[in-house]
Amino acid sequence: MHRRERRWAEQVANFLDIDWDLAGLDNVVSDRRTIVLPLHEGFADALALLRLGPDLRFVARDELCEWPTLGRYLLASHQVLVEAERGRTAYRHLLSAGQSVLDSGEALVVFPQGSILGIEVAFWKGAFRLAERLDAWVLPVALTGSHRVWEYPYSPLVRFGQTISVRVFPPVPPDRAVREAAAIEHLLKDAALGGSMAEPRRYRPEIDGYWDDYRYEIDPRFPELADQVASHRDHLAQ
Repeated sequence: MHRRERRWAEQVANFLDIDWDLAGLDNVVSDRRTIVLPLHEGFADALALLRLGPDLRFVARDELCEWPTLGRYLLASHQVLVEAERGRTAYRHLLSAGQSVLDSGEALVVFPQGSILGIEVAFWKGAFRLAERLDAWVLPVALTGSHRVWEYPYSPLVRFGQTISVRVFPPVPPDRAVREAAAIEHLLKDAALGGSMAEPRRYRPEIDGYWDDYRYEIDPRFPELADQVASHRDHLAQ
């Protein structure tokens, strides 16, 4: 299955004429319990992550199963599906399913932002606690440019010849995952915004909407946007 996934990803990337900008692949260690923590921009992220080498299973929202083709694939390939809005229940399921994935020798991909809104969305600490509980190394991955390939759900537009940048940073051992969570978030976002990678997706609520039905927070390092979202939520609560 994993060979087929990688072959499929390569064929799709070739068809889309993606220009790959990759660095740090020597930081990937295939024979170690690993949770891959990448930035998240869209569905094309999978095309990049499947180039890293290890056999991967992805954590995904269970609502994606409503898509006829994608849903059948997610279920048939035993990806880890969670009801993200259920909090502790979702986390307990993730612990159990993640343990099985790592015990099988596969790496688990968890998007710590839990959202494709943009670079400004804050990381959830649960991804780092998961690594600590499952005794798995954290592999930090900065990933940008994939939102330009396919903008769904903001637009059905598909673009050819786009650049996707990937920077893989040195893995962090399980016992340091939680206490270095903020440093890892800053590392990935600083890389994405540093000018050497493809432009990351930026969150614009006035265009993208506020997604009130989804749990997300704005990174306090973007205070104007954080205030804008907080003001919107205060208005809804009145």
